[in-house]
Amino acid sequence: MSKKRVLIVTHEIKPYLILSEVSKIVHQLPIYMNNHGMEVRVLMPRFGTINERRHRLHEVVRLSGINIIIDDDDHPLIIKVASLPGARLQVYFLDNEEYFKRKTIFKDEEGKVYDDNAERMVFFNKGVMETIKKFGWPPDILHCHGWMSSLIPMYMKTTYKKEAVFHNTKCIYTVYDNQMEGSLNKSFQKKAIISKDITAKDFEPYKKATNQALYEGAVKYADAVVIGGANVDKSVKAEIAKLKHKNILDVSGMADIGQAHFDFYQSLMK
Repeated sequence: MSKKRVLIVTHEIKPYLILSEVSKIVHQLPIYMNNHGMEVRVLMPRFGTINERRHRLHEVVRLSGINIIIDDDDHPLIIKVASLPGARLQVYFLDNEEYFKRKTIFKDEEGKVYDDNAERMVFFNKGVMETIKKFGWPPDILHCHGWMSSLIPMYMKTTYKKEAVFHNTKCIYTVYDNQMEGSLNKSFQKKAIISKDITAKDFEPYKKATNQALYEGAVKYADAVVIGGANVDKSVKAEIAKLKHKNILDVSGMADIGQAHFDFYQSLMK
């Protein structure tokens, strides 16, 4: 029997980028799944704070060369890869000089939130989908973590729903305590609607562009939901409580999240 394939999408993972508890959780999961017989890959942005030499990143030429179109503008996508220290699995980094080369993550050096975070997010989410297509590696589980990957569940159910590579994929979304301050700029909806398959009604849950709205949109479209934070916003929890037909896992405060996720993945792949 072939190994089950798990693709984890995140904006942070230890040791490459540590911003919050997410980086530690996302570091544990792929190692656990890999050690328990699953084939795992991780995708994240190649932020400028990540030292390529120290972490031994190198470009994957066969995967690079994709152009990501956002609002009629082309943006080149470069794919780099490194081996996760202490594990026999690979982390793929989505790179673009305009969006990710800067030496701070979501705020400038004066603490001001970058005005183009919405566009950077859309680039990353669409880039993930196009990279998976180019992998030719159909994931059984696509597990998204945090606000920066929150459009992926919607994209799977709209723009990419007919793509063969996602035919048997179950999309899981994990919500955490609020990570993003304020809201994304007014261009968010225009940038995020990447095809005619997405209507304004489809986008409605995301419209306020706050951390809560991004989470609420993601849990609406995901096939299953994980509660990963102890202080998840009340409005998000209320939306999750309405999801009577979806599998939900609460790991907040749980010690053995590896086994809990492993069992959760298995239940979805039956």
